[in-house]
Amino acid sequence: MCGIIGMVGKQAVTPSIYDALTILQHRGQDAAGIATLDGHRLHLYKGNGLVRDVFPPPELEKLKGLVGIGHVRYPTAGSDNLDEAQPFYVNSPYGIVLGHNGNLINAAALKKELFDSDRRHLNTESDSEVLLNVFAHELQNLGPGGMQPEDVFRAVDGLHQRCKGAYSVIALITGKGVLGFRDPHGIRPAVLGYRDTEKGREYAIASESVALDVLNFTLMRDLKPGEAIFITLDGQLYTHESAHAEPASPCIFEYVYFARPDSLLDDISVYKARLRMGQALARKILNEWPDHDIDVVIPIPDTSRTSALPLAYELNVKYREGFIKNRYIGRTFIMPGQAQRKRSVTQKLNAIALEFRDKNVLLVDDSIVRGTTSRQIIQMARDAGARKVYFASASPPVRYPNIYGIDMPAPSELIASGRDEKQIEKELGADRLIYQGLDDLIGACKEGNEGITRFDTSCFSGEYVTGVEPGYLDDLQIRRSDQAKLENS
Repeated sequence: MCGIIGMVGKQAVTPSIYDALTILQHRGQDAAGIATLDGHRLHLYKGNGLVRDVFPPPELEKLKGLVGIGHVRYPTAGSDNLDEAQPFYVNSPYGIVLGHNGNLINAAALKKELFDSDRRHLNTESDSEVLLNVFAHELQNLGPGGMQPEDVFRAVDGLHQRCKGAYSVIALITGKGVLGFRDPHGIRPAVLGYRDTEKGREYAIASESVALDVLNFTLMRDLKPGEAIFITLDGQLYTHESAHAEPASPCIFEYVYFARPDSLLDDISVYKARLRMGQALARKILNEWPDHDIDVVIPIPDTSRTSALPLAYELNVKYREGFIKNRYIGRTFIMPGQAQRKRSVTQKLNAIALEFRDKNVLLVDDSIVRGTTSRQIIQMARDAGARKVYFASASPPVRYPNIYGIDMPAPSELIASGRDEKQIEKELGADRLIYQGLDDLIGACKEGNEGITRFDTSCFSGEYVTGVEPGYLDDLQIRRSDQAKLENS
């Protein structure tokens, strides 16, 4: 998962892009980059680490210009190399820098095609560089002469024909403007906003609306599936709806975990969706376990707090904060390597013993992926004196890999893969395990926007909206294992 931001302003954009990237930091802690355009000169700086560490003040001062894009990324296999940091750059045609959130599932075939047919050389293993070169080739194929917005849109449509998977993209075309577009299924999010200043209107495209909020931009709308938006250097806005567009299928895991609760994605409040997840989970508990003996509901900070509060209210039991979080430790889900994730849990959380002692505790988390963190937290609750420890997940069992930009573990490393709920319960060491139903999760999100008729629920259901080529998931099993990441680090 990554975060992207692009701006066409009437004043220096680097301070705003920097602020937006800090707000999008939850989407990626591995690397960050900013590219700006000053006249016809392109400035680019990127590096590994958090936004605050990547950009020293002297480097930020060099990023001059009224137009720019930014990117934050999170670890995937082989991503420790600085060459993998985004945005990526190609000098032909015009000079293009591009940042991408998502994943191309036909990247291997495209790489061969780019080399054999398009005569383009790739320097990294990143599918983002593949996407950039496909777009550059499509744009170059339009021929010489002045480039108009409709030319850009034809190139995007050509890209849609060739690229398969999930992608939200921001690209800066030197001397022309900023382009944003979304994959035909609308799997990964992208929003458009504006800000009026004394010098005129400024536009921004970002992964989440919260990035626009902090910049005092007004949220206009989400980009539609397959839609492209082109903003010229003088601030003219052009839009194009692709003939390749499919019904919107936003990734439901954005609402479960990745997006900030104060964001609106596809006109759905992430916060409200998580409240409804908690209410639905409470109804399931009352239906299946009406004589429960839960004394207290305790969330595992931070993402599950929003779901845990209405759950406790509906169950008519106490809600308490039982874990204190060290805010200087990153999100364990997106940390590379099992050893690092395991070590970080004890660094990240500390139990308040008084909230656990001699009580039957229901711990609530947004999801259970590997199970390593959940198992440790359940043991922490027992060590703090809990009489019984129950565990609830605001989402269904994660049984399948996400292939659209969330680098979930290999299927063999998913605790729910090949196990029923009773087996998972035993594996975690919980006295009782409760999962959200998939229909309830869909309902909790869909209620925010009835116009969305389908979500990408692939990690829960194994149904992939783009389809999957034979052998792809087997190859993913190899590439995503912790052993592979260790060997590539």
